[in-house]
Amino acid sequence: MIDTLELPGGRAIFSTRLGGVSEGPYESLNLGVLTDDEPDRVVENRGRLARAAAIEPANVVMGWQVHGTDLREWGGPDPQVAYARPGDKELPRVDGHLTRELDLALLVLVADCYPVALSDGGRAAMLHCGWRPLAGGIVEQAVEAFDSPPAAAVGPGIGGCCYEVGPEVAERFADVPGAVEGRMLDLRRVIEARLRAAGVSAIEHLDRCTSCEPELYFSHRRDQGLTGRQGGLCVLSA
Repeated sequence: MIDTLELPGGRAIFSTRLGGVSEGPYESLNLGVLTDDEPDRVVENRGRLARAAAIEPANVVMGWQVHGTDLREWGGPDPQVAYARPGDKELPRVDGHLTRELDLALLVLVADCYPVALSDGGRAAMLHCGWRPLAGGIVEQAVEAFDSPPAAAVGPGIGGCCYEVGPEVAERFADVPGAVEGRMLDLRRVIEARLRAAGVSAIEHLDRCTSCEPELYFSHRRDQGLTGRQGGLCVLSA
């Protein structure tokens, strides 16, 4: 159901599609309520993920992802409890989260984009990294929020083996050696380069391609949009 990578003073948790109750194209641990999945199944799946990660569902915070670069600083749990009880909630329109609070889990939802967790032991961040946030500087903006260079954990995402893009996208990453091969774009290589340029040297990858592994991951590109969402979380621990 989950994979965990250790970070200074915390951990990054990356879910798979396994271990939930959803059916059809959302089988089985779909975390995305903005799909045609049954809402009650999504709620159950979210509870299962939180329990597997030893996190209180009420302590998971999230946003409405818009493929931008805005970050939200969290000083405590979301009073709306939008993760545990979704529906008709006004989520902040952000693609990254920051906190200094212990046991507060920062969540992004993904289905090809990359979840990137950062921690220096005193602050944590969780980023939703598709090509637009990466081109806009979300990594650099997040690293600047830390007092010292954090460590990074980069989760599963669509690999350069499967991610075909047009020239208008490829040219945004022409500065990253090896990131563009013909029409194929390697966002993992871009993330690594952006992190290192921002001063992050401790980088660990869960190097899996969401498009290549339908038994483990949802993929928006592979499934032509009819798919679920997995999650990436970052949490500081005492």
